[in-house]
Amino acid sequence: MTENVTWLTQESHDRLKGELDSLIANRPVIAAEINERREEGDLKENGGYHAAREEQGQQEARIRQLQELLNNAKVGVAPTKSGVALPGSVVTVYYDGDEDDTETFLIATREEGLGATNLETYSPNSPLGGALIDAKVGETREYTLPNGNTMKVTLVSAEPYHG
Repeated sequence: MTENVTWLTQESHDRLKGELDSLIANRPVIAAEINERREEGDLKENGGYHAAREEQGQQEARIRQLQELLNNAKVGVAPTKSGVALPGSVVTVYYDGDEDDTETFLIATREEGLGATNLETYSPNSPLGGALIDAKVGETREYTLPNGNTMKVTLVSAEPYHG
């Protein structure tokens, strides 16, 4: 699996595709607004023109982001198996052998985890998320922290996420 592959459920893929289609359909509206504002006169002092151009830039950036995400997406079914950490699993772990230092989070992309407002989301491509992929309950894995140190993490539980 390459670093750019993003795991998505079919529902998330469809939602993101709908957002992309909507943004693309809105392009003529933004272009018309920019032309309308341009005709108002002096562009240096035309706040409406600059706001419309900024909105266009933001929408184009989101379109590119969604296109790249969807082009590199691996669409699958959310995991149904408990006891194994997979993309789409809610996992509980403890760190460095300290069973009192637990954390529960979702292994998914940010786009996938949008509905999980009460859960921290770790990408399967992150050091922690990647270390846990395919780990079974009770298994300890090691991963590298940003400062170069290593951390041990033990999987306590893994359940499929139900949004």
